[in-house]
Amino acid sequence: MLKQRNLKLSAAFLLLIIIASLQMSCGVYSFTGASVEGKNINFHTFENRARNVMPSLNATLTDKIRNRILSQTGLAPTSSDEADYDLSGTIVGYDVTVTGIQNTQTASQNRLTISIQVDFVNRKNPKASYKQSFSRFADFAATQALQNVENQLIDEIGRQLADDIFNKAFVNW
Repeated sequence: MLKQRNLKLSAAFLLLIIIASLQMSCGVYSFTGASVEGKNINFHTFENRARNVMPSLNATLTDKIRNRILSQTGLAPTSSDEADYDLSGTIVGYDVTVTGIQNTQTASQNRLTISIQVDFVNRKNPKASYKQSFSRFADFAATQALQNVENQLIDEIGRQLADDIFNKAFVNW
């Protein structure tokens, strides 16, 4: 009985040491593996420069990216040009292509691809700043009209892009 109690106390003490050492380190870590050294972030609405323009795409993608970062980091949004982090970007591609052919003449599968150029500034660690292109896609049946599945596809692609941007900025994948 005494051994069991000592083992529990040792385990609790070890857990406290681990928590204390994490809190004393230079950054804040989340369960997502993110390293966040700052307190706030300035988001700019993505500009839509794609040849094919979906009117609400820039606001939708900006919101997805913003929500992903804020929900995983604890950063406060700000409009200050002196924010610890600054995120802006441009939508450079919004394209539908045929990816599957049936009977050598008829399309069986289509693909919506969204490409963006991101500019991330990390004022706490300038080496972690980046300018990078990201591109994601989702397939849909050629029998479906794009307008009928467009919002669902944008939601799916937007989540993937938000994950990519978050991981590059705060997890450094």
